Amino acid sequence: MDGLQTLHRLIAYISMILIFAAMLKAMFGMLNQKSFTEGDRKLGLFALISGHIQLLLGLALMFIGPVASQFSNMGEVMKNADLRFLVVEHPLTMIIGIVLITVGYSKSKKATTDRSKFKSMAFFYLLGLVLILSRIPWQKLA
Repeated sequence: MDGLQTLHRLIAYISMILIFAAMLKAMFGMLNQKSFTEGDRKLGLFALISGHIQLLLGLALMFIGPVASQFSNMGEVMKNADLRFLVVEHPLTMIIGIVLITVGYSKSKKATTDRSKFKSMAFFYLLGLVLILSRIPWQKLA
């Protein structure tokens, strides 16, 4: 279990860096009217893949880790702020964040102009990253 948690933390850093880089590159590309290149697409894809891997590791931890035992007593979980964060808020927000990033990547693939490709990726990756950053258990990482 410790190995899975360590991997989850490690991939989190990689994922956040890739999502941030893809979002930043998309913003600069949109603002500077650059051409959307294969490198831009690949950076967005790697950010997407790392986010999905991170989500899968988190879901595995949720269902086979120590949090899994909390599902039988959700009334108590909702009364306890720390448990509610781990069992409800953190996973739900991460799922929404990854869904937004996925939407951004999909919309950028379907877009016809370079500006709209960058715009979709920048906007949805930014929204996803903000949500993800808002629900990281920072105190546990210190």
